Parts: sequence; structure tokens; C-alpha cells
Amino acid sequence: MDIETLVSKLSLKEKALLFSGKNNWETYEITRMNIPSFFLSDGPHGLRKQEGKADHLGLNASRKSTCFPTAATIANSWDETLAQKIGKAIGEEAISQDVDVVLGPGLNIKRDPRGGRNFEYFSEDPYLSGKMAASYIKGIQATGTIACPKHFAANSQETRRMASDSEVDLRSLLEIYLTGFEIAVKESHPKAIMTAYNKINGVYANENAFLLREILKQKWGFEGFVVSDWGGSNDHVLGVQNGSHLEMPSTGAAGANEIIQAVQSGELSEQILDERLSELLTVLLKKKTSKETLSSNQESEHHQLAKEAALKSAVLLKNEEAILPLQRGTKVALIGEFAQQPRYQGAGSSLVNPTRLESTVEAIKDYPLEVVGFEPGYATKTASAEATLQKKAIELAKQADIVLLYLGLDESSESEGMDRTQFSLPSNQLELVSALKQVNPNLIGILSGGSSFDLSFDRDLKAVLTGYLSGQAGASALLDLLTGVASPSGKLNETYPIRLEDTALSDHFPANGKAATYFESLFVGYRYYQTAGVPVKYPFGFGLSYSKFNYSDVKIGDNGVSFCLTNIGNFDAEEISQLYVSTRSTRNFRPKRELKAFVKTFLKKGESKIIMLPFDAYTFRYFDTETNQFEIEANRYQIEIGSSSEEIKLSATIEREGTTPEGKKQVEKYPHYFSGQIKQVSLSEFETLLGREVTKREENLARRKLFENDTIGEMQFAKSVLARLAYHILDYKKRRSEKKGKPNLNVLFIYNMPFRAIYKMTGGQIDREMVMGILMIVNGSFWKGIRFTLKARRHNKKISKKILEED
Repeated sequence: MDIETLVSKLSLKEKALLFSGKNNWETYEITRMNIPSFFLSDGPHGLRKQEGKADHLGLNASRKSTCFPTAATIANSWDETLAQKIGKAIGEEAISQDVDVVLGPGLNIKRDPRGGRNFEYFSEDPYLSGKMAASYIKGIQATGTIACPKHFAANSQETRRMASDSEVDLRSLLEIYLTGFEIAVKESHPKAIMTAYNKINGVYANENAFLLREILKQKWGFEGFVVSDWGGSNDHVLGVQNGSHLEMPSTGAAGANEIIQAVQSGELSEQILDERLSELLTVLLKKKTSKETLSSNQESEHHQLAKEAALKSAVLLKNEEAILPLQRGTKVALIGEFAQQPRYQGAGSSLVNPTRLESTVEAIKDYPLEVVGFEPGYATKTASAEATLQKKAIELAKQADIVLLYLGLDESSESEGMDRTQFSLPSNQLELVSALKQVNPNLIGILSGGSSFDLSFDRDLKAVLTGYLSGQAGASALLDLLTGVASPSGKLNETYPIRLEDTALSDHFPANGKAATYFESLFVGYRYYQTAGVPVKYPFGFGLSYSKFNYSDVKIGDNGVSFCLTNIGNFDAEEISQLYVSTRSTRNFRPKRELKAFVKTFLKKGESKIIMLPFDAYTFRYFDTETNQFEIEANRYQIEIGSSSEEIKLSATIEREGTTPEGKKQVEKYPHYFSGQIKQVSLSEFETLLGREVTKREENLARRKLFENDTIGEMQFAKSVLARLAYHILDYKKRRSEKKGKPNLNVLFIYNMPFRAIYKMTGGQIDREMVMGILMIVNGSFWKGIRFTLKARRHNKKISKKILEED
């Protein structure tokens, strides 16, 4: 039976049910029409299929799965083949756990280092993000599992994530925040995509027709289905109308009833409903279900793949006096709690229960080093014995030739549900570094963390190796690099600024008001630092090797550029070559240079290879707001080949014909965008670029009426004494968990959750009408709200019985 015929035989109630989940992770089945239920699971760097009571934050235990390094880590490998292998392994494990849809990878842009979920995202650069995501998706879907890249789009902060409006100019939206998704969709054809929580220019992502129909469907040719983030559906009917297919998690009968009522009233045409349902079922019913158990051999293979991924993604930032690799028999002290209890993944919905977990304290026993002992040196949780921990570490350091010092951001510093509040490492770690330096100058820092942070303390370190969040096999992978089993080959997917004050958004992130104004436009990450002339600690694309490489003989043609790469060092090693494009224009402001191609090449010592980097559809384009499409400006372009965004080895120029007549010069209109001095951009300059006024931040913090898209944290301003009391209880729990060093993700989620999400996250127990009653109570009409809520509850039960009872 073809899809159209199948849809025509479904009742309106059956159709409506298929647009929402039946529980936290599964879709509804229609048994009489042989439409099965499908299972969706978190899985950006490993599956998180829960066995007990389900939740979306990783609070309850899940089945064991391979914990690969996070996306922010793998992006440092710049290795598309590796990313595809990881995707395939995740897809295989999905099959073994009866998971149909893997919710990942995440490819939002790391707009600021303090983004709480940066560890789940690839890069500050859209081209690198898109290429890596496309490879993951190809690997996942090669197994027959559906990949679901996320969060579409402009989701770059956790604060007020379900109620924030990303106000971004059209050119930046398309060039920076959508290009990664475009590459992923066009190159790997994902069968699903997840929308973001936030609004984009005033319209929620899950009901944004411009994003979902005009861009995703019509311009990019997307043929999959769209699913909301969990609780991210604002208006279910409008979402379906404008291109969303599946509201998750279950809203019980309430969501289905909204669809039924909208069709019966004429608000939503059944023709559009059938069109969306056909799009959804075309994907789901073509999926081949298979029952395969992961063998013990596969489990071991996946662990080795996790190790390979960690090894190829670690970045050597400093190697003074060539102190690395360590020589056989070197007397070393292991110091740092992370050597015993590794920080190997992020916190929140991506939390994986690993099949096994290596620690450096145990793994180092297999390496030819003389280990004099281990001391934690600091505590990641509050500890009254901090001074004792440090003293013991100092005494141990005196006994060693070299100290392997494990440092990094802890779970309380970066997590889903909150943005980072500081840019530096915890003070107890920094104090430890300073103290150890006094007794042993040979300190080697091994770092953990999902995004960049202040590395000014590296002046006290002879070498720095960052593993980011390196997954379950990170310990042995990093030891392989430290001992020279392999040469480090990773390069940074993001910039490490010298100080927080140097970042473009130093005083503007996260946005705490109703809107996040993306005033920096195109100038994200290295695009800002290099254009504005701001020195950085470590640039985008930077990473050292134990070997050395020579670049020569650049040749440029209409279709690409070639050059000779030679390994002139003493190690077999891999080098990541990067192609950047730049041009000067008075018509369009542009960053100093932009990444447009890259390749990772393995060379034996003394070996040379001719490397070819082709131009593609993204190499010279920009979005022209006058023609409302991507164009190529007639101009001379500088083609630069580098080992990082600041270390350019070769360059050549090429003339390109334009695709549009020469437009007006805009230097006077956007002076600070042309100079890259983003911190000097005025409100009027940004509003001219945006094409409208920005949402003004509410300065009046007095008691006021709250609405369904205000957050529960805003109950501090509620008229009701009970609501304000509830806020203070919630705030107390939030602060207490932060003080303990382990954020309460459930509290954080509730704190930033809008009232409408109560209806979206309670499995149909509370519907929209009941939320309206709750808001009456919050707004000071206690008895009226109670009566309204109870009446709505009786009505909700009646509707639930009518819709969910067996036919």
C-alpha cells in the first residue's frame, strides 16, 4: 500500500496521534494499519537509552553504550573518515538496543566560550561543523538507523533557552548559523532534524516557516521529518502548519485534541495534515527494522575506536624544550583528581553509561614509566581538606623528574541547562599549579574541558596536552601520545582567547533578557579576533606535532589549489592543512579570512605528497540581502594555505567573476562591521543591519503579570505570594547544588522553563487550559485560578478518555 493510500485510510484521531509521542521516547503505533512505534534516543557521542523511568536530562540510569569523545573533541581531529566510523558504531549500537532514531549530532555554533552546551557542538566555524556532522550522519544512516542532527537553529546559549529570541541579521543567519546544517543536509541527507528551543527573530524554531519550509525543504531539498526538542513545541498546530512533524515527548491526548479541533474548525486544513503525515511516514515506514545483538568483539572494537578517536583529537598546545614525548623509564608523579576520576563527557541529556571506563591511575601501569605515586591535589567537590591535598601533592612532586598534572573544567562548570559563569579553571587547581611550580619545574598539563578557557597559567607548564572530553578510552589514548606511541595530530576547533575581556561578547553573554542580540554578526570566533586585530592565546586550527612539515609549490586553478606537503621531522605523523579565503570589498563587510577547505594527511618521516584542495559551492559565496540569495562578488581573492588560521604557509590570488551587478558601497553604513571593531557597534548600526528594532530588555523588575512564555524563574516577580515562595525554594535548591559542585539539572531545567512547557512535559496530565489556570494563581487570582484549573482538569480527563481509549 502506498503512503497516500495509507494516510487516506486513517481516521482523523489516528492521524492526530501520530504527530506526538506516546511517551518520553516512542511514537504512537496504529496496529490496524501496521504502523509500528518508533524509538528515539539521545546519542550525540553514544547512546543513552534509559531502562527505568525515562527523562530527558540524563538523571536516570541508561543501558551501557560506548562513550565516544564529544563532538567538541572529535572536531579537533578534523578527520571526516574518523567521524563516519564513529557514526557507524553508534548506529550499530542503536540497532542492538532497538533504537530507530539517534538524536544527534549537535552542530550549533560556539558563539561564546561560556556556552553551557559547547561540548556537544563541533566548532565556532560552520564549514568545519557541517563537514564533521555530515560524516557522522553518513555513518549512522549506513546502518539503517535514522540520524537527527540538532538544534535547528541559532541555539547558542542555555540561559532561558526555551524562551529566548535569537535576533540575528539574515546574512549572518545564513552564512554562520545555517551553513553547517546546509552542508550536513545536502551532503548526507539526514532523515530527521531536530528544532531548537528558542525563537529566531520572533518566531519559535519549531513553527518557523522560513526555516522549515523555505530553507530546509525548498532550498536544501530536505526529505526527512522534523521533530521538536523535548518540550520545545510552542504551538503544536502552527508547528504542523509550518513544517514540523513530531512533537516530543508525549502530550497525551491534549496534543492530538489540538490537531483534531484545528482541522474541524478549519484552522488547519486536512490536506496539509495529510501532507505532513505522508512526509513523516515515508521516512519511518521505509526504515528496515533489524534485531542484532552487539557482540563482545564489536564492543571491544568500539572501545578501540573510542581510543583512536581520543588519540586523533587531542591537541598539543605547548612543548617547551621538547619535553614530550616522555623517555622510557622517566620518573613521573601523577597529580590531579581527573587522573583517577576522569572528566570524559558532558552533563545532561547526552550522558552516556560507558561500557568500560579507563583511568590514568590504572592505565599508566602498562607504560614504560616509573610512577612514584598519585595524589589528587585538589577536589572537584567542596573539600575541607584542600590544604592537605595540596601539601601531599607537593611532597610527591619533589620525588619525580616530571609531573603529569591533570586539570580541567569540572561538571559544575559546564553542563546542559546552564551557561558557564567563569572563564578560568577552579581556583584550587590554579593554586596547585603555582605551588607545584615552586618544587618541580617540569610540569606537564593534561587538560579536560568541553570548550576554551583561560590558559594564562600555562606559563608555569613545560607542556600542555588537551584531550577535551575524551570519552571512555581517553586515558590510554593520552598516555600513548605522552609516551610517543603516536604523535599528536589534533588542531583546535575554536579559539582560545587570552582573556575573557578579549571576546566579542565579554559583557553580553549570556543574554538574560527575552532576546539575545547577535550584534557581532559574521564575526564569531577567529573571524572576530583576526579582523579586529585582537591577539589570542591559541588560534583556531592550531596544534603542535612531534614532527615538522614543510609546505611548498602552491599552484592555483579555477577548480582548486594544490601544494606539496613534506614531513621533514623525525616522527611519522599527520598534518591538518587548512584553506582560507579572503578578499577586500567596499560593498560587503567580510572577516579577514574564512575556512573553506581542509584535509588531514598522514606522512612517514621524509615523505612528500601533493595535496589537492578543491573549491566548492561555499568557497567564494556570500549572502546578498539585495538579491536575497547567495552570490559571488566579482573580485580578487587571496587563497591561503595554513597550518592554523594564523600560521599561513602559502598564498596565491585568483580573480572571480561576479554573479550579480556591482552594488552600493556600504562602508559608511556599517563602519564598525567593515573594521571588525564589533565592540564599537552602536544600537542603530545593528538595527540597520537587522532591519528592525531589537527587543528592549525589561528594566522594571517590579511585580507584574506573567504569561505562558515567561519562565518559571520569573516567578520572583509574580503577584502571588505563593508563587514567589515557590521561586525562592527553587532558587535555594539551585544555589545549593551549585555550591556542592554538582548542578541539579532538573532544577536548572525547571528554572529556565516557560510555563507552557508544564503542559509539554507532563505526558498529558496537564494541558494548556490547566496552565492558564496555574497562571491565574501565579498572577494573584488564587480562587479563580483554582476553579479554572479544576474545571480544565475534568475536561482534560474526559478528552483523554475519548481519544486514548481503545477503538
